[in-house]
Amino acid sequence: MAETTIRPVTNEPVEPAIVVGAGAAGLAVAHALMNAGVPTAILEKESRLAEPWHRRHRQLHLNTHRDLSSLPGLAYPRGTPAFPHKTVVIRHMNDFRQENRLPVQFGVAVEEIVFKGDHWALLTSAGLRLARHVVIATGRDRQPFIPEWKGMKGFAGRIIHAADFGDARDYAGRKVLVVGAGNSGFDTLNHLAGINTAAIWLSARNGPALLPKRIGKIAVHRLSPLMARLPLRVADAVMAATQRLVFGDLTKFGMPPAPSGGATRLTSDYTAIAADDGAVSAIKAGKIVVVPAIREFARDGVILANGSLIHPDIVIAATGYRTGLEPMVGKLGVLDKKGVPLFNGGQADPKLPGLWFSGMRPSIRGCFANAGIMAKAITKRIANSAGVSHDASR
Repeated sequence: MAETTIRPVTNEPVEPAIVVGAGAAGLAVAHALMNAGVPTAILEKESRLAEPWHRRHRQLHLNTHRDLSSLPGLAYPRGTPAFPHKTVVIRHMNDFRQENRLPVQFGVAVEEIVFKGDHWALLTSAGLRLARHVVIATGRDRQPFIPEWKGMKGFAGRIIHAADFGDARDYAGRKVLVVGAGNSGFDTLNHLAGINTAAIWLSARNGPALLPKRIGKIAVHRLSPLMARLPLRVADAVMAATQRLVFGDLTKFGMPPAPSGGATRLTSDYTAIAADDGAVSAIKAGKIVVVPAIREFARDGVILANGSLIHPDIVIAATGYRTGLEPMVGKLGVLDKKGVPLFNGGQADPKLPGLWFSGMRPSIRGCFANAGIMAKAITKRIANSAGVSHDASR
């Protein structure tokens, strides 16, 4: 750990708690800490709340149900659709901050965090901060990830990440290849299915854990609290049976089988469960053609694993995200090979007391419901610690 990168400042006060990131996870844990009597600062590198939501495409809706997607103690307004649009989510987050008077400090980026034995030093864009406890809640979807495919730099078409999907209508008349059959891949396909494109291909190495948004009038996500309490193998079996019952055998249409069950993949490699809202019907109708994985790019097309060549105008990489935490905490040994923290919520490393993470792994309940659960777990641990109890009583 390079402690020399942060100069010691003897007169800098040690704050009881600092939350890094003012997304859903950060707002929820700051609210819980302050309600428990723990003075808390919230540092947000952007100039406004919900910046990732602002940047995502205009068609974006939650895949999780409204009743399970609110921040603690604040319901969505009456008449909000079951799956709220991103503008509603943005307003909800701002309402939560204002109603609870959460002290978000905008435009402050945390560059590195160093352990000082009984407290933490945070090197920020606005100077040094010291804290007894630090909760990192910068999000697991912080940095869009695109693999380095062979030949991609010479490709004459466009390659974008699903995060930059934009307006679905802009793809009218275009030939589009979507890479990845996970949550963001199916979100993209759901929107493209209603557009008069020239062609749509889906390149998938693995089949998805896929559920419909609704079965009849029942929003499937409303069952997620029950599913979350089931053993993994039981939850896997329930999801697989539901997928087969609703969609049939998608391998008949070229979809590869899933390597393991949906609940297992969610836990083991953080692969979120995909939601269908029109894509499967388009696959069955032949509008979306499932093709093998990418082998490499040529100037005028994409060569697939079976040697065939397709000629998309645009390639949309629905290939996931990275946390981007390496500069901040990479020297602490708390990240796995994908950059995901080794512990989350109320878990902690006893060798690094006072360091917490929230919102870094997907949950079957959804990110908003999970934010509240993680906030309670972290707050219980922090509020019971002697150091913070002393600081909070000042």
